[in-house]
Amino acid sequence: MSHVPEPDQRDQPDPSLRLLWRHRTGTPEEPKAKRGPKQKVSVDEVVDAAIDLADAEGLAAVTMRAIAQRFGLGAMTLYSYVPNRDALLVLMADQVTGRTELPELPEDPRKRLELVANLQHDELRAHPWLLEVQDVRPWLGPNMSDRYEWQLQAVDGLGLTDLEMDQTVAVLIGFAGNIVRGELMKRRAEQVTGMTEAEWWAANYDTLTEVMAGSHYPLANRVGTAAGEAYQAATDPARELDYGLARIIDGVLAHVNR
Repeated sequence: MSHVPEPDQRDQPDPSLRLLWRHRTGTPEEPKAKRGPKQKVSVDEVVDAAIDLADAEGLAAVTMRAIAQRFGLGAMTLYSYVPNRDALLVLMADQVTGRTELPELPEDPRKRLELVANLQHDELRAHPWLLEVQDVRPWLGPNMSDRYEWQLQAVDGLGLTDLEMDQTVAVLIGFAGNIVRGELMKRRAEQVTGMTEAEWWAANYDTLTEVMAGSHYPLANRVGTAAGEAYQAATDPARELDYGLARIIDGVLAHVNR
């Protein structure tokens, strides 16, 4: 008898994708046990618990065992709700995205583009663990799809091609993400050193003045001094967001007006 090869798993649809769209495909939200009492919690409740834990303690704290313990379940029982941790992370990202109400887009093109970036920035600040959910396949769930449609509406009608619309959205949200990363690095440095940036610079002012005096960095010395006096720190993420976003939008509008 000839051997029939097993189907290549790479050709099989990922079951987690249907779980992601469970509310729009009619997929049961609760796993059906073959026997015994009805399951205690829903998939939504499992994902909400994981989001709350990530917000409070960071993404590293989110394990299948930790979530199961919150509901008094065995770790293996949780796999009847969510197939694995990667799937849980994707469900978390989509579910938390759906919590942000998408505001009506203003008529002014500049204000529309600003809104896309600022909404992304504020969401990432509220849930910084979203920046870490990047080594997982970025499945488009229903809330992510709603967000993308809204973002595209913000750039629609500017005179961009479809590819340029997609790239413009990518630049805006990518820039917002980079600003939040900078804010997180600043915050972590303060936690590690136990000093604010202003305190660190004050403590090291004399040494820095000595090593930079008469150095080969006249521009860095001049600009750095001006920036330090204005920021009272090495960086000012809020200014970077406003300035960088303005220049990005200047470039986009100049491009479509050519």
